Order: sequence, then C-alpha cells, then structure tokens
Amino acid sequence: MTDSGPGGPGPGSGNGSGIGSEPRPGFRAWAAGAGVVAAGAGLAIAQLAAGLIAEPRSAPVVAVGAGFIDVIPASVREFGIRTLGTADKPVLVTGIVVLVVALGALAGLAGGWRRPLGWVVFGVLGLVGALAAASRPDAGAAAVVPSVLAALTAGGVLAWALRAVERPQPAGQTTGGTTAQTAAAQGRRDLLLRGGLVVAASLAAAGAGSLLLRRRGAVADARASFPVPRPPTTAVPPGADLHIRDLTPWRTPNDVFYRIDTALSVPVVDPATWRLRIHGLVDHPLDLTVADLRSRRIVHRWVTLTCVSNEVGGDLAGNALWTGVLLSDLLREARVRPGADAVKSTSADGWTCGTPLSALTDGRPAMLAFGMNGAPLPLEHGFPVRMVVPGLYGYVSATKWVVDIEVTRFDRFQAYWTTRGWSERGPIKTASRIDVPASGANVPAGAVTVAGVAWAQHRGISRVEVRAGGGPWQVARLAGQPTRDSWRQWTWTWQAPTGTHRVQVRAFDGTGQVQAAAVAPPAPNGASGYHTIEVTVG
Repeated sequence: MTDSGPGGPGPGSGNGSGIGSEPRPGFRAWAAGAGVVAAGAGLAIAQLAAGLIAEPRSAPVVAVGAGFIDVIPASVREFGIRTLGTADKPVLVTGIVVLVVALGALAGLAGGWRRPLGWVVFGVLGLVGALAAASRPDAGAAAVVPSVLAALTAGGVLAWALRAVERPQPAGQTTGGTTAQTAAAQGRRDLLLRGGLVVAASLAAAGAGSLLLRRRGAVADARASFPVPRPPTTAVPPGADLHIRDLTPWRTPNDVFYRIDTALSVPVVDPATWRLRIHGLVDHPLDLTVADLRSRRIVHRWVTLTCVSNEVGGDLAGNALWTGVLLSDLLREARVRPGADAVKSTSADGWTCGTPLSALTDGRPAMLAFGMNGAPLPLEHGFPVRMVVPGLYGYVSATKWVVDIEVTRFDRFQAYWTTRGWSERGPIKTASRIDVPASGANVPAGAVTVAGVAWAQHRGISRVEVRAGGGPWQVARLAGQPTRDSWRQWTWTWQAPTGTHRVQVRAFDGTGQVQAAAVAPPAPNGASGYHTIEVTVG
C-alpha cells in the first residue's frame, strides 16, 4: 500500500472511502500488525480444531511440515540432518511459524489496500494447509477442517481489526473539535483493544486445543504403567565398555538415543486399542493385541540401530537392550507361503517400509519390540510396539508405531523411501568412528589414547586398525563383544610426536572383510569411507 494525497486511492478506497481522504499516520505498520494477530488467531483455531477431532497431525503447521519432509529431495534432507541432527524438526516447525507470521503481515498490508486481498492471502495459506493435511496417508475427511477454519478465522479477524484504523479522515480538517490526529490515535487504541481481545481468545483456543490433545498425556500415563517383562539384567555385559572418558558408552540411554523419522507430530497410540495385522501371503493371518504379544515367548537382545543418513563419523547410531517377540515366531505361526520374499510394514501414521523376508527368518533377533533398556518404549521411539531388525538400516526395517505387516514380494510394492530413490534392501555397511580425541583437539606429545566404536550388525567386528600421519596401520585393542548385533568399542595408544596429524580408523567385520575405503554419501544405500580426524600435538 502507498500513502496518497487528496484524490488518491487511500486505504479503504476499495470500500468507497471517497475523494479527499488520506490514510491515518502509520497505517501500514498497524495493518501489518493486524495481519500478524490474525494469522496467530488462525493457527490457534486450527490447534483447537485439531484437538476437537483428536488429530494433531491435521494442524496446518504440522501437516505442512510433514508434507515438506515428504517432497524435499534426498540431498536437502541429508543436508538438514547433517547440519541440525535431531534438532531438524523443531527448526522446521519454527521456520514454518515464522513464514506464516510474515505472510500474515503481508495479508494485513494487502487487506489494508484492498480488503479482498487479505482474504486471498489467508485463503491460499488455508488451501496449502488443507492439501498438506489431506495428503497424509492416514488422513480422514476431517483432516482439512483445521486449515479451513484457520483461513476463515484469520480473514475475519483481519477485517474486524482493520476497521479500527482504516477509516480515513478528511485531510487537514477537524470533526466535532477532534483533529484527524486525535481520531487516528483513537483508531490505534481501538486496534490495540481488538488485538488484545484476539490474542486472549487465541491463547484460550490454543490452550483448549492442547487440553483436548491431552490424549497424548493419557497415553504417556498408560506407558508409565505399561508392563514390560523385566530382562534378567539391564547391566552392560562385562568387558563390553572400556570406560574411557568421552568415549561413547556401549549402552545408549533412552533419552539420548538418536531419532530420525518422518513424523513431525509423534503418533499417539493407545496400547489398549493397538492392533497388529499380519496378513498377505500367509495361510493363517494374525490379528494381535499387546496382550497377545506378551503371552508369547519374550526375548531380550542387545542390538545397535543405525540410520542410513549417518555420515562417516556421524552419531546417528545407538545401542540398546530391546525386549519383544521374535518376528520369526510370528511368521512361523502365520505360515508364510512359498514365493514371498518381503514384508511391507506400516506405521500408525501411514509410513511404509519394505524388509527382506530372509532377514526376519534367518535366526537373527528381528523382533516386535515393546521394551527398551528395561522400560516401555518412549513415545518417540515407537510406543507401544516397533520393529527392530539387526543388520539393516532403519529405513528398511525399524518401523515405529507398527500396525500392519503384509507378507508379500518386492516386485509388488514400493515403500516410502524406495519411491524416493533409496536402495530397496539396505544392509548396514561396516563402519568405524573415532570419538577420542575430538577432531581439532590439542593434545600433549607422548602417549595419547585414541578410542571409538565400530559396527557391522549381524556380522560383528573382528578387528580395528588405526593410523596416524599416513603411517602404517596399527591394530587397536577391542573391548568384549557380547553379541555380533551390537557395536564394539576399541582403543589404541598413540605415541604422538609434535605437529599436526591426521588420524584414521578402519574396521573388519566378522568375516574378515575390511570396510569400504571409497568415500560415498548416505544416498542411496549408506555412507562409506574411513573416518578421519585432525589433531595438533604439542
């Protein structure tokens, strides 16, 4: 909007304000502020609506964020994970909110110039949110309601707020002894009053929506009392942890275990109503409850999980004691038909995963897990039930909040990430990492402890070698290896001379095969290359 003199198209001229009018001082700033308040009101109403339909993933910010995760190129996704790690989702949500606020200011300016334009901006925002919500795999007919209500609310609030400041006064004249400037001040007070009322109502609506979404809290309470059969011990097996300062612990605590998935809003699944179908190419389909699982043979196994997005030297790996039921037992009970070679699993939010059937039936402890380190699964890690399959990257095996398992063939379907160019099978590559010293560290000359972890799930680690300054490879000392499905700690004492040096590590799996030296990015089937750090000795 531009200010205009007498005879110009001042604010409100689209509403018949007439000739000889001019905008009130600072109108554009107040109009932009009204748009921001209107956008906030729309988001608040959307939160309330999402609570009313008990579907947090239908809220526009969540829906748009999830859609963004779905459509971005793999390279952009990898950059985000590499740069932000597990903070990628909070940053994405914050970015979307900031964008909505900025577009709200734009809607205010547009609506101040021509009232319908403000409605257009909010209408487009509502349409984007509705399309994003409707595109979710688990979306119902009501999924678009929060976005539609958000657009209607934001447009209505903007129109109501602008009335307080957009009425122009006759330029340079007085009305009833009140100057135009005094009238403008009154208009601003009116806008502040209206804005305050809207903000208060928005806070109340958002709070009510959050209260209605306390089903998550109820499920959290159910989790707290969720019965997980206690393993004989949750202690780290003797000799598995070298207890070296700053070395990654052999057991990863639940609250720091990495989380990489596509769920912007964590699915909230009530264990009392959870069901799992095992069907497809089987003679005896199963329909299981949590109680059904707990009535079967329970196992406790240490397994290291690794994300395919993990860069060389990255920290997207963790080791835990998992409690659950072996998938091989359930598939044997379901009686798999000849010709099947894959399992398609689906999570509560519609995410799909394709797993080689052989990896679930070859003797490895592939399981439906409901316990993690002796406690119920955290909500963020798949409560009440998830899949855990040693030796495969998570994108082809680790379905969280799993509700459906279809025995099938790879030539009959494509899973979520394979449709985006990732490898179909996803076996984990042998990898190793230096934790101590940190890259860029300054260390004294003499004996320097170099330590880290290596993994090759379901093959195990048989040897680790380290070299410094391009010298010959030296054999590191290995910690114990209670299971070949977990990572293995290692350490090497380096007689470090002064200067700046590069230190590298490589590992050999249980078959004696050395890890790949060729550098490759995570896409399409996992990163490779030797982890290399640089340290200054002196």
